[in-house]
Amino acid sequence: MNLLPKSSKEFGSVDYWEKFFQQRGKKSFEWYGTYLELCEVLHKYIKPREKVLVIGCGNSELSEQLYDVGYEDIVNIDISEVVIKQMKERNASRRPHMSFLKMDMTQMEFPDATFQVVLDKGTLDAVLTDEEEKTLQQVDKMLAEVGRVLQVGGRYLCISLAQAHILKKAVGHFSREGWMVRVHQVANSQDQVFEAEPRFSLPVFAFIMTKFRPVPGSALQIFELCTQEQGKPVRLESADRLAEAVWERQHYAWLCSQLRRKAGLGSVSLDLCSGDTGEPRYTLHVVDNPTVKPSRDNHFAIFIIPQGRETEWLFGMDEGRKQLAASAGFRRLVTVALHRGQQYDGMESVQAELSTRVMELAPAGMPPQQQVPFLSVGGDIGIRTVQHQDQSALSGDYVIEDVQGEDRWYFRRLIFLSSRNVVQSEARLLKDVSHRAQKKRKKDRKKQRPADTSEDFPTAPRQSIDKSYLCCEHHKAMIAGLVLLRNAELLLETPLTLLVVGLGGGSLPLFIHDHFPKSCIDAVEIDPSMLEVATQWFGFSQSDRMKVHIADGLDYITSLAGEAGPRYDVIMFDVDSKDPTLGMSCPPPAFVDQLFLQKVKSILSREGIFILNLVCRDLELKDSVLAGLKAAFPLLYVRRIEGEVNEVLFCQLQPEQKLAMPELLEMAQALERTLRKPGQGWDDTYVLSDMLKTVKIV
Repeated sequence: MNLLPKSSKEFGSVDYWEKFFQQRGKKSFEWYGTYLELCEVLHKYIKPREKVLVIGCGNSELSEQLYDVGYEDIVNIDISEVVIKQMKERNASRRPHMSFLKMDMTQMEFPDATFQVVLDKGTLDAVLTDEEEKTLQQVDKMLAEVGRVLQVGGRYLCISLAQAHILKKAVGHFSREGWMVRVHQVANSQDQVFEAEPRFSLPVFAFIMTKFRPVPGSALQIFELCTQEQGKPVRLESADRLAEAVWERQHYAWLCSQLRRKAGLGSVSLDLCSGDTGEPRYTLHVVDNPTVKPSRDNHFAIFIIPQGRETEWLFGMDEGRKQLAASAGFRRLVTVALHRGQQYDGMESVQAELSTRVMELAPAGMPPQQQVPFLSVGGDIGIRTVQHQDQSALSGDYVIEDVQGEDRWYFRRLIFLSSRNVVQSEARLLKDVSHRAQKKRKKDRKKQRPADTSEDFPTAPRQSIDKSYLCCEHHKAMIAGLVLLRNAELLLETPLTLLVVGLGGGSLPLFIHDHFPKSCIDAVEIDPSMLEVATQWFGFSQSDRMKVHIADGLDYITSLAGEAGPRYDVIMFDVDSKDPTLGMSCPPPAFVDQLFLQKVKSILSREGIFILNLVCRDLELKDSVLAGLKAAFPLLYVRRIEGEVNEVLFCQLQPEQKLAMPELLEMAQALERTLRKPGQGWDDTYVLSDMLKTVKIV
């Protein structure tokens, strides 16, 4: 039997509701949940002795159940004569003090200020089917009547799905009248199953509009939101912010319902925010693995990413998370990243905090009461210590943090907060600093102190940076590219002039300076704050062989191009774009413009090499960049960095300089033998030839 209207406009029709209740008979119809689901909110905002008006009562059992627990002063009205007759017959003997009246809620017959509560369960939603003028006029009459029959201090309690146009109308109307506006999210039990009626994917909300005595000339407006996780109301600054907060909870509920129904929705991520501050506290990624055959114990697992490691390929990229899910062997894996600036008291505390929320993301078919395992690396939440936080006029807010990586090594990172999951610069700390941090960590565990505080980690002085270790794979590839200069084994004895555009933490020019004793380096950095960061936190220092120029790299090279003759054997670009809307984040497009590339050529020696770090997700744009570079530099090598978007490009002017792969690898090995000599401080894990095995010539 089809009881739904052909059009949503029929919800506002008297004829529709007469036919509806005739077909429905005496079986109750519960919009937006039963009394058991709503009682917590109802009891919070309605006192037992208050006089209550229920508008659009239908044949819901809500009034009856309120009456049975002590709310006896209830008047029910509805526009359907059929349903009013049914409800009178049903309650005449059992609930003698409760009345049912056929009445139009837009033209109520009650005196002013008769009631202390007007209760509406889905009626506003049924009437406000669209935003046409006729509909809005009808709703204005309804809400005006609600305000008229309520006493000062009384409440309009409206149960609604809070769709955008309904929330806008209700909040706008009552806030203009000077009422206090509160939206309360109704708790939803995941354990309840309702077979009789179809359920809504959207969460249910209660609007609590409290009537204040009019104050002439007052513009005070009060907007509050009360959610399941917060418990207590939070004051919001505007109606727009209230609507945005409601939408966020609706979107989350919709997403959860989709995840419960089916797998394979693609890349799904969401933030869980702190109830106290509203700031993101956890970022969750849902990864489904359809290749896993279902069994009792492999439905669902949660993986806690250790603090500071969320930027690694395995945890920070879609493909990495898919590999992690496959190796874990679960049908659905939810990875959880912990945000900097938040306090965490350890793995058990995180599990307790997440246990209820993550169960809302469980897949369909998971047995009830199934234990969900929490996985991690090493069994704890890792260590992240913010050493310094500041703001740059050019780069915005940034943070210097120390994190624990693999094999108990500690790493110092520069992060621009505009790109929170991108490591701008990184350096490894020497073992003595890592060892002291580990001992301090164990000591602090006994004190049960939070894991993310600036006191958990000893500040590493400048000399504590391990200058022999390159953390960034693209930096390793750029160094390996120096073998293209030929006579690589003589590089340590031959004067070498280099221009490095983009300083960051200074790891790249510092490595060259320390390992190539005849090198002379000009480093160009547009942001003076970065020179301060590199010097204070990453062990960088200038010398007679290495100078930093605070300038725009475009202007610096343009000024040199006007002078006679080439100046550099090697030019390196490792400079990021400040415009996040571009498909290329490194370098800015102006650095690969054809006219500018001609200026780069003019300051590069004929046998020199131009090395560029390219980060471009737009394939069409990348092809255009490669074509432009090929036009300017006839010999072009490309080295893709595995697991990253980075590609390192090696550009040379003379096609005859082309090297076959065996010759290229042989030269890399020769340079490596030289660099590995005692006293050079070379990192044994860095193999130059490995960096060049996947190089391709364009």
